[in-house]
Amino acid sequence: MRSDRELQDWIIDLGPFALLALLVVGFSLASPVFLTVSNLVDNVMRNSTILLLVSLAGTFPILQQSIDLSIESMVGITGVIAAILISDYQLGLAALLVAVVAGTVFGALNGVVFAKFKIPSFLVTLGSLSILAGTALLITGGTSIPFRDETVRWVSNGTLVGNVPNIVVWGLLFYVLMVFVAFKTPFGRYCYALGENEEVADLSGVKVDRYKIGAFVVSGFLCGVAGALLTARTASAAPGMGTGLLLQSIAAIVMGGTALTGGVGGPHRTILGVLVIGVLANGMNLVGIQSFVQDIVLGFVVIVAVAMSMDRRKIDIVK
Repeated sequence: MRSDRELQDWIIDLGPFALLALLVVGFSLASPVFLTVSNLVDNVMRNSTILLLVSLAGTFPILQQSIDLSIESMVGITGVIAAILISDYQLGLAALLVAVVAGTVFGALNGVVFAKFKIPSFLVTLGSLSILAGTALLITGGTSIPFRDETVRWVSNGTLVGNVPNIVVWGLLFYVLMVFVAFKTPFGRYCYALGENEEVADLSGVKVDRYKIGAFVVSGFLCGVAGALLTARTASAAPGMGTGLLLQSIAAIVMGGTALTGGVGGPHRTILGVLVIGVLANGMNLVGIQSFVQDIVLGFVVIVAVAMSMDRRKIDIVK
């Protein structure tokens, strides 16, 4: 019995590492371009940064046994806000800050409605997913908003550290910040406590509603950062620019080892799931796999990875 538990712990802890290593070896053999610095930095890391940010955003609600389904719409609406302010009002870098503030406000509203009105986070954020997506479509007329501002573009596409794009540097900085928040602040510790047992945390004097709202504030903040950086990278924004990020981020979070049942995992693990998805997408592109086949493969990999990383001892009934 003990050996079975130890084996399961080993699979949960090392499964994502093993899968990532397997993908790297396989694609290295399949394509000589894969392991080049230019491909790993300019393609894998650059293209994975936005997914990393939104996955970090979704990690804190999931740690508390909640979920934020509105993240891709928040990326879209904050990107649209930034593009309009740059294109029509020439606000430049200030527009990116406004986008981050807007994302934080949207996240706070999600958290307040969820915590204070006792509405399940699934329903609250499902509603805001639709509201924010519809608002972005309404204010843009369904069209993209391009702009010309090289200073704004430099925020994402320029280089401060060697030849590493700034967007990658931003992603890593926010990753380190979120790991620090999770493990070195009361907010992070209480996120784990709420995920383990909210009733016990409440009886212990933890201000439950405050930390529930805080998780969604963090989520909105990071989505605002993602929207601003994505807009700066492409020098444009469109209502659907965040489409697809929701499912990929949930897959990355769970694949990395953060349990949907809460209290287990964290942002330090989320980056593993992001790298698996990023390496998989890049490798399949290099070997010429068609996009619709890539979706099929990604689905299978997600199921296998989640099966490897889920601790079934903490789940009595699977629904």
